[in-house]
Amino acid sequence: MKMKRVGLYAVALLFLLFLFIYPLDAYISKPGGAYDLEPIVEVEGGDKDDVGTFSLMTISIGKATPFSYVASKFSDRMKVLPINKVRREGENDKEYNIRQKKLMSDSQFNAITIAFSKANIPVDITYDGVFVVSVLKGGASDGKLQTGDKIRFVDGRQLNEAGQFASSISGKSKGDKVMVTIERDEKLIDVEIILRPIPKSEGRIGLGIEFQEDRELSTDPKVDIHTADIGGPSAGLMFTLEIMNQLLDEDITKGYNIAGTGEMLSDGTVGRIGGADFKIMAADREGVEIFFAPNDYLPDEVRQKNPGIMTNYEEAVKTAEKIGTKMKIVPVTTIDDALDYLKDLKEK
Repeated sequence: MKMKRVGLYAVALLFLLFLFIYPLDAYISKPGGAYDLEPIVEVEGGDKDDVGTFSLMTISIGKATPFSYVASKFSDRMKVLPINKVRREGENDKEYNIRQKKLMSDSQFNAITIAFSKANIPVDITYDGVFVVSVLKGGASDGKLQTGDKIRFVDGRQLNEAGQFASSISGKSKGDKVMVTIERDEKLIDVEIILRPIPKSEGRIGLGIEFQEDRELSTDPKVDIHTADIGGPSAGLMFTLEIMNQLLDEDITKGYNIAGTGEMLSDGTVGRIGGADFKIMAADREGVEIFFAPNDYLPDEVRQKNPGIMTNYEEAVKTAEKIGTKMKIVPVTTIDDALDYLKDLKEK
């Protein structure tokens, strides 16, 4: 009888482990947190005597389990995300994390350049090789290059200007050998690649990679941004505001606790992001008083093809009304919209 009871306990334990641990082929997103940017962003010699705060917002994303999948059906604070909404086809954990870090790095680059431009301080931008965003399965570089590699040389020629990488490959044919020198784990490695058709490209010849020309930014004063395990581009707007707040003598927060979200694009436009609803919930929980939400443009044809789709601002307002927050939701299309609002804001 005792052995039978032990067996039942074991079965129950295994069932609980299945419910709470077994990973499904989907993700669960939830409200994350608010992070005061003053200790994260460091402008050398910058003004840090401000009363108010600028905060970035996060959402929490993790693998769904049977329990969390079912629980999400009964909660407004949990949402199931299909795997293709989070990861690219064939992308592993390492590649996903590298891509998220790259998106964060690019958001910081744009935030710094826009902030310095608004503060009328020049910056120095130099070319910094070619970043491998992804390697196409079945392409010429499959098994040779990796996501996160930095291409420094092609056939012995250093890449030191925009467009040089594409032009060095474009004149070659199927079967040609190309020697690329990459930087990986702070080491230079020579890799020989035989060109072949690019997968799903109707016969075009190439290395079979998605790439991005990289740039290096130098500023005076120096800016350091410490983001630890936070990835993605959505903190760009708030980075820009915090950098400006430290560059300028006045407190542009006017003493308020301000948060927001949105990718900072190179022309000063605030780009659309995901999870605006959960960021509103997290901001309300953290006592945020003003929230900047991207007022992205959605053409009529997009709305017709995607019934129910909303701009980030529309989604933020709907969520704010639903949870009954007193937080002020402010629409922003560009960085100037946020700055104009702050300029007219009365001191707290």
